Amino acid sequence: MTSNIWTEKYRPKTFAQVKGQSHVVSKVEAFVKERNMPHVLFAGPAGIGKTTLSLVIAKQLFGDSWENNFLELNASDERGIDVVRVKVKDFARTKALGDVPFKIIYLDECDALTKEAQQALRRTMENYTNTCRFILSCNYSSKIIDPIQSRCAVFKFKPLNKEDVFEVINMVAKAEDLKISEQVKETIFEASGGDVRRVQNILQSSATFNKEIKEEDVLAIASLARPKELDEVFTQCIKKDFLAARKKLLDIMLEYGLSGLDMVIQLQKEVWKIEGLTNNQKLEFVKNCGEVEFHLIEGSDEFIQLESLLARLMLSSE
Repeated sequence: MTSNIWTEKYRPKTFAQVKGQSHVVSKVEAFVKERNMPHVLFAGPAGIGKTTLSLVIAKQLFGDSWENNFLELNASDERGIDVVRVKVKDFARTKALGDVPFKIIYLDECDALTKEAQQALRRTMENYTNTCRFILSCNYSSKIIDPIQSRCAVFKFKPLNKEDVFEVINMVAKAEDLKISEQVKETIFEASGGDVRRVQNILQSSATFNKEIKEEDVLAIASLARPKELDEVFTQCIKKDFLAARKKLLDIMLEYGLSGLDMVIQLQKEVWKIEGLTNNQKLEFVKNCGEVEFHLIEGSDEFIQLESLLARLMLSSE
């Protein structure tokens, strides 16, 4: 019996297996067929295939010798200029093994690099173009300096849609002999927000309890409250029963172990489904959620802020 983590076990190994980024995959696959590629910048949220696609490029380009021609660094761990000057430069200056004319350096989370390190990286990219290509990965391309962006082909990744996430769920369910209803698939999709890594982690954690994945297990693992329970909070607010709304909110937080910030994010998403509020009232509530989230991040007391949020909703629903 293997004990592989499912995010690695089911990581795509070919371009055809990569889900949800067809607009990027088709262009990158053309680079590999030509056996030539520019420096590239992959930008987008976590868990949607940036590292996976980089590994697929290396394996398809170099074949069995890919590990000797591919250097992976996480820039959030090693942020300083010395990393660029030493590790990156030492690898970049030597020729590739095999018949491919260049090596690949993959820098993950490179938006964490300091500005000085980014400037050093820019110069390294210029100097070693003949022997090395860079794949840079980041969550926010706006944090990458313009001189680097101008030297790269920039590809924007997006969270996976429902159909792609369902394909991943079905593939894992078939391989692991899991039973998953359509409603539970919907819940997993909502909990993941299009993040495949999160989908696979939820599935693996849920499968440890039972081969039949249940909604309550998914919600518990994802630290999410049931939508029906959040509906009750809104219902009490519309009825102007502040004490009942506050009690229900605190009960949900205690039962699911949610922080104040978790609650604000879930309430903000759920408000659009609530009947009995006008669109203007919903917009006002979302605005209030933004203010409360800011105060929580700044260190305000979460219970006072949540009570304030409920009170504002009651006042706006008059």
